[in-house]
Amino acid sequence: MKHHRIKIWLLIALLAIASTTALAACSDKEDTLAGRPTVERIEQRGTLLVGTTGDYRPLSFREPETGLYWGFAIELAEAMAKRMGVAVEFVPTSWPTLSADVQAEPQLFDMAMGGITITEARCATMLMSEGYLANGKTILCRTEDTVRFRSLEDIDREEVRVMVNPGGLNEQFARQHLTHATLIVHPNNEEIPSLIAEGEADVMITEITEAPYYVQSDPRLAAPLLDAPFTHGEIGVLMRQGQDDLLALVNSLIRQMKSDGTLRQLTEKYGLVYAY
Repeated sequence: MKHHRIKIWLLIALLAIASTTALAACSDKEDTLAGRPTVERIEQRGTLLVGTTGDYRPLSFREPETGLYWGFAIELAEAMAKRMGVAVEFVPTSWPTLSADVQAEPQLFDMAMGGITITEARCATMLMSEGYLANGKTILCRTEDTVRFRSLEDIDREEVRVMVNPGGLNEQFARQHLTHATLIVHPNNEEIPSLIAEGEADVMITEITEAPYYVQSDPRLAAPLLDAPFTHGEIGVLMRQGQDDLLALVNSLIRQMKSDGTLRQLTEKYGLVYAY
């Protein structure tokens, strides 16, 4: 009986040691995966996670009824994922929370795409790819107001109501350059063009990537300064620091798609301005 009890205790001890070893091995494996380069982790996962606002036609829009995304940036992300040999999944973000979401812990997505302009401020704390679309600030107004608004000075008047979406560069631009106009911050970017058309405000600060879509979609709207934007820049892919391998891959893919005509075809499809 005594020997039998000794055998049982030995068996329990061996099982405990084996269990501890297995748990340690699993933990080591998870730590190893977490420490791998970003591209390797994406390949291991089999999915590229792309943060996007889904409120910026025609670059990134999420249909409220179906939850499906469409637009230039959506197709570009799908093309990148295909060339990487993985699937793509779109993760919701917003303009006010974009920077925080890119840098969140735990990580929410691998990179962000949409109407994200390359700026010094973003590059100081995050990584941005080479540009693939030309961009610049412009306005939307009602068709009958095209003669009224021909410059920033025409807009920067107390009687002019300017509407912007919160948290992005449009709001920053308006607060910096339109100090006399009445500024209205509306939470839903996609609703602003129709509000301008309906007379809820006079001007929307937007960009040359977005304005043509709404002019073509709604005859009540015009973009009189489309060919003379207030600023000049480029749109790129945004990601957190430390993902230099992913940045190098994304830049390589952008160059490939410029070289083989993929980017030009997409810009022509959506009526956008190609960045050489």
